Amino acid sequence: MNHTTAHDTPVPLVLAGARGHGRWHLENIRRLADKGIVRLAGVCELTPLGADEIPDGLGTPEQSADFGALLDSTGAAIAVICTPIPTHTDLALAAAERGVHLLLEKPPAPSYAEFRRMADGVAAAGVVCQIGFQSLGSHAVPAILKMIADGLIGEVTGIGGAGAWARAEGYYRRAPWAGKRRLNGVDVIDGALTNPLAHAVATGLALGDAGRAEDVAAIETELLRANDIESDDTSCVRITTAHGGRITVAATLCAENPDEPYNVVHGTSGRITFWYKQDRVLVQRAGHGPEEIEYGRTDLLENLVDHLVDGADLLVPPDTTGAFMKVVEAVRTAPDPLALPAGTWHRLPEEDRRVVDGVDALVTAAADTLALYSELGAPWALPDAPAKEVGT
Repeated sequence: MNHTTAHDTPVPLVLAGARGHGRWHLENIRRLADKGIVRLAGVCELTPLGADEIPDGLGTPEQSADFGALLDSTGAAIAVICTPIPTHTDLALAAAERGVHLLLEKPPAPSYAEFRRMADGVAAAGVVCQIGFQSLGSHAVPAILKMIADGLIGEVTGIGGAGAWARAEGYYRRAPWAGKRRLNGVDVIDGALTNPLAHAVATGLALGDAGRAEDVAAIETELLRANDIESDDTSCVRITTAHGGRITVAATLCAENPDEPYNVVHGTSGRITFWYKQDRVLVQRAGHGPEEIEYGRTDLLENLVDHLVDGADLLVPPDTTGAFMKVVEAVRTAPDPLALPAGTWHRLPEEDRRVVDGVDALVTAAADTLALYSELGAPWALPDAPAKEVGT
């Protein structure tokens, strides 16, 4: 980072939600604090962190369960919000009305209306908001977009996404909102596509140059579950873009053999596969040997500071996640996920998890063919399962 001497003081920030995924943010904040870029001024948690929960080098930040009061007393310039999904909008607006800039964890909101309320409120307040889709900080994304523009794989015929992950049954007991579609009358929408594998959806949309709400023409969903939960753990979505493109993402948290999630861009004369957690790209095209490239990645909190201090382009402003939020809305308004019938899944007692038989091949096939589970002949996906939702 190239900070001019006028900006050599670390930017004070507050972290809201420092347990669970928040621990990753604590470590990242420590990394940036070591570089002199930020200073952890406060932590907002319902139960204060113990000394052993604060990484060395972060000192003793002020702690409070009152987010607004903490922002006021610390004079924070940035708030990192990593709290349960239904709390995002109100916390973001509380920061915005105090002139505090934001890194807001994904998914930004549980419904499109809540997303609009957040994004419009933040814009009106004149603060900057970065949405925490870390994969969109990968240097692979602009590189792939350039390959597409240069015609490297011919005409793009569609984009797939595949996420075959495993989650123990205990994963759904880690928090009251886990695995819920609603809690106490409030939308949560904690499903495979909208939370753990949200990056597969958001990255697929980015590679299709279809990140904004108006880029979506129609959305089809198939939502199923093997676990005893409200939300989906095995699902797929097909997005038709405003310019006629197709993006199909298939996900499961009940994989037979969990693997790295990826997106794949299909072209008339080749394909580009992007393992987005690893910033790894494989280019396969007619008349050439396969080429594998590893890219760097810009950290989104670092990019936010760079934007505020040096005017660097912000990588993930709210509007670029509007299409993703249209997918969240389609999942929210779809019929409740179908329970998979007995005999289509089994339990692995040693791993405390449920496995859907044959799901790995289906996830791969959906990303390869852009077809939905029901169209691929999945025995448990009923032909009338897809919920057709026409975008606005």
